[in-house]
Amino acid sequence: MQFRSDPTHTGVYAGSGPLTSNVVWALNIDAAMSSPAVANGVVYVGSADKNVYALDAIDGREIWEFPTGDGIVSSPAVSNGPFIVGSSDTAVANGVVYVGSDDCNVYALDASNGHELWRFPTEGSVWSSPTFVEGVVYVGSWDQNVYAIDASNGHELWRFPTGEDGTASSPAVANGVVYIGSDDHNVYAIDAKTGSEVWPPFPTGGAIISSPAVANGVVYVGSVDKNVYAIDASNGNKAWTLSTGGYVFSSPAVSNGVVYVGSWDRNVYAIDASNGHELWGFPTGDGIISSPTVANGVVYVGSADKNVYAIDASNGHELWRFPTGGNVDTSPAVANGVVYFGDGAEKVHAIGNPSARSRYTQL
Repeated sequence: MQFRSDPTHTGVYAGSGPLTSNVVWALNIDAAMSSPAVANGVVYVGSADKNVYALDAIDGREIWEFPTGDGIVSSPAVSNGPFIVGSSDTAVANGVVYVGSDDCNVYALDASNGHELWRFPTEGSVWSSPTFVEGVVYVGSWDQNVYAIDASNGHELWRFPTGEDGTASSPAVANGVVYIGSDDHNVYAIDAKTGSEVWPPFPTGGAIISSPAVANGVVYVGSVDKNVYAIDASNGNKAWTLSTGGYVFSSPAVSNGVVYVGSWDRNVYAIDASNGHELWGFPTGDGIISSPTVANGVVYVGSADKNVYAIDASNGHELWRFPTGGNVDTSPAVANGVVYFGDGAEKVHAIGNPSARSRYTQL
């Protein structure tokens, strides 16, 4: 499990999320700007307090924490075991957590106990969330490079230079190609094995913080130029553009032929994936950085208005909203009928149906 659910970053989760906004648990963690990943009954999340946390998904109990040298915006990626990791051939049964830090490193941690397996140094802060595919970790850095790292030992396989200022966008990987945005206004397509350019950079009119999603041969991504773009994944040609009224920091989700994305203009948009026509818009009370998540016909998304919303994916009608004490810029994760997210008021939340709450509170 990783940022936006899978390597293609479609933001679609298997199973159902909650249809009501009952609190399962909430845990105080300083400014959880990292989006959570949930795997094997554990929630993994980074924090501005410089730590990576592993929390029991049932009750929020801390299982372990790992200190890095600076705050963490990057969202963890979790690969399931068993693996052989490191020069000592350490057996890792329950998987590995990969995460970047503002201390310029990418870390690999034993998912079961938080022990460091390796770290990979870059020359800039790592806000980009790692993507794990077939034994390789792909990640961007503010040092103006995209990296491919051997997941077993942390050795560099290749690096690809982007333009000035580097990248906070997280790579999507589909059909042997890495797609990533950059602060230099471009979307890049990179051969996953060789690190060579697949097609010329696709230009937008602003920095790209949004992470691409790839579905049915099309790359979807937002830009600070206030547009959402659809790009032919095979050749880099533009398929369509939809203009919003604000910066698009949010990363698109793609489900059943519809693109869902937030904008700093305070709205969530549902867009026909085939032609870019707006299907509906959902207004919130402030700008949206959070990236929508889709589970069983429901869109979950946070807003700077301090709420998380559940929206009917088919018509844009609000199902519920959950008020928090701070901006919700993180992207929700869904597992076993519960939605997990962090807010700017020092909490990680787990929201579930009444049955989930009853089951959880009994344990």
